[in-house]
Amino acid sequence: MLTKRIIPCLDIKNGRTVKGVNFVDLRDAGDPVELASKYAETGADELVFLDISATEERRKTLANLVLRVAEKVNIPFTVGGGISSIEDVDILLKNGADKVSVNSSAVKNPDLINELSQKFGAQCITVAIDAKQINGQWIVHLVGGKVPTELDLFEWAKEVEQRGAGEILFTSMNNDGTKDGFANIALKKLSEDLNIPIIASGGAGNIQHFVDTFKEGKADAALAASVFHFKEIEIPELKKELKKQGIPVRI
Repeated sequence: MLTKRIIPCLDIKNGRTVKGVNFVDLRDAGDPVELASKYAETGADELVFLDISATEERRKTLANLVLRVAEKVNIPFTVGGGISSIEDVDILLKNGADKVSVNSSAVKNPDLINELSQKFGAQCITVAIDAKQINGQWIVHLVGGKVPTELDLFEWAKEVEQRGAGEILFTSMNNDGTKDGFANIALKKLSEDLNIPIIASGGAGNIQHFVDTFKEGKADAALAASVFHFKEIEIPELKKELKKQGIPVRI
């Protein structure tokens, strides 16, 4: 059985790690390279960096950050935020990223998923999907959750898989930052519908939430931010409890 992955997520704005609730009210959480290094040392399986500030200088800043992170950490890491071309991905992978995450650009131009998968291999391509449950339907949102689309989460996820994505990072906007637990019903459906790994994101508040998303949500990996950044959950303790509950993890 494949081990379940624990993935700290670092939202980057102007070179700093930030964290908010329901995608707003951001507060500073520290230097991303220092945090990344600490997470690698304490047992994180992977890292995700999402550049949430869309400035003209972003690409250079992000490429430079990737270089600095690659020098410090020995675990795989994914980079996302404003990636919209083969050239963008090429720079980030050459600077040391293992995977890239695309979101809004993939919705606007679905062929981008095919192009990136064919060029770099499915294992390098994560498609992030931010969705909000509205009147019982999960609606895909863009631009950091600000712009609703007409896409249904589950239909879009199937298309993403068919186009060559290697995994899906699903963030429930309803759960994000609430610390009330992951959207396990939606996660379970995604896991049953698809053959690629699903990363759960949005809602981690305690260790039991991770247990639940692996057991009930059938997630392949669980991603969280503030509970790790502000030391509410330490990764070694989390993994110890997961193992105790029969969930396969890398210790």
